[in-house]
Amino acid sequence: MFVDTAKVSISAGKGGDGFVSFRHEIYVEKGGPDGGDGGKGGDVIFVADSGLNTLIDFRFKPELKATPGQDGSKCDRHGANGQSFSVKVPVGTIVRARGEIIAEFMEPGQEIIIAKGGDGGFGNAHFKSSVRQAPKMAEKGEMGEVFEAELELKLLADVGLVGFPNAGKSTFLSVVSNARPEIADYAFTTLTPNLGVADIDDGSLLIADIPGLIEGASEGKGLGTAFLRHIDRTAVLLHLIDAYTDDIAGAYKTIRGELAKYNLDLVDRPEIIAITKIDGLDDDIIQMQIDAVKAVAGRTPVFAISSIAHKGTNEVLRVLRQKVVEARQVVELDSDATEEIETISLGKDKIAESWAVDRIEEDGKIIFVVTGEKIEKFARRTMFGYYEAENRLRDILKKLGIAHELRRRGAEGDSIIRIADNEFTFIEQ
Repeated sequence: MFVDTAKVSISAGKGGDGFVSFRHEIYVEKGGPDGGDGGKGGDVIFVADSGLNTLIDFRFKPELKATPGQDGSKCDRHGANGQSFSVKVPVGTIVRARGEIIAEFMEPGQEIIIAKGGDGGFGNAHFKSSVRQAPKMAEKGEMGEVFEAELELKLLADVGLVGFPNAGKSTFLSVVSNARPEIADYAFTTLTPNLGVADIDDGSLLIADIPGLIEGASEGKGLGTAFLRHIDRTAVLLHLIDAYTDDIAGAYKTIRGELAKYNLDLVDRPEIIAITKIDGLDDDIIQMQIDAVKAVAGRTPVFAISSIAHKGTNEVLRVLRQKVVEARQVVELDSDATEEIETISLGKDKIAESWAVDRIEEDGKIIFVVTGEKIEKFARRTMFGYYEAENRLRDILKKLGIAHELRRRGAEGDSIIRIADNEFTFIEQ
């Protein structure tokens, strides 16, 4: 069964908590801290697999969950890292979260961490220093990333077959490739996209048969836009038109119009036109149909073929292969040109270290809200309720310059500070 969209719940593993422990051994005076660190939570990883062409597996398993890291323990034992969850997706899969694309799989074997597991918390052995001989604090492990994601599959093919229902697309694909689509003498025989590899001379083409379009398809009529997405990534379009069509020029313009309404870029996509089912037609009628299409198609190559009789198919494949090679070269040149453009932006480290302080009022109380990637991470790892752990966070506020800004905004000793949904007083009470 072909499925090209799916919704999944993704959960990376939580990091293990650090441990608070002290050496208790006979004849060892003043045993120092030996609490171990927590293990890192497992990641959720997607890997592109060229052997897959559907997202149906995600319909039956919509929850993708990695395991958490283990807590640290005494004797400096580090908690075991959580096991990552690796899942295969078809080449051409797009992953969206919160409406934005977070990953796109364009090549077989491509591997991307979709959700990162949380870091493990430090045990108290990590905090030993010359001035802190017996730290009674440890860190909590961070939560792993958790979110809902939408998966969308856009087939990656060299050539996309377009045209009205029953234009001969499936027959053409079955003749020139290894694909075996359903074929019958009625409209909408093809209800799902089919892929086939066509060998020509010393090369090959990956061809996608897109279910038949009709006028209004871009607005949801017929099979609607359900499969138009699969045309987006094809390098070249092969437009097939039934030779027995009364208004063959009008049929061509209608399909072009639907493609333009769906994605204006498709209008400029390299294209070849093939008039199909010419077996049994007189040469003068075939030529009349060719002339009618050429009158509205400009310089686009027009062929007359009979897939069943294998007439003209090799010629079409050769021109398609040439067009595909040219189109791929243009894409590579555009990519190279884009890479040469220099951009100036803040580095990831600087962005992480940036912070902001807001003063808000809730239920008659003033609360100082501190936000920022780095400081929020420290807060999430702090074991609130332990004075040493909270004082460490206060020291970090000083080092990052946040404490100075809090005072400037009016914070006093008993003022409430909120970071990553955790609250504590500005100065230990």
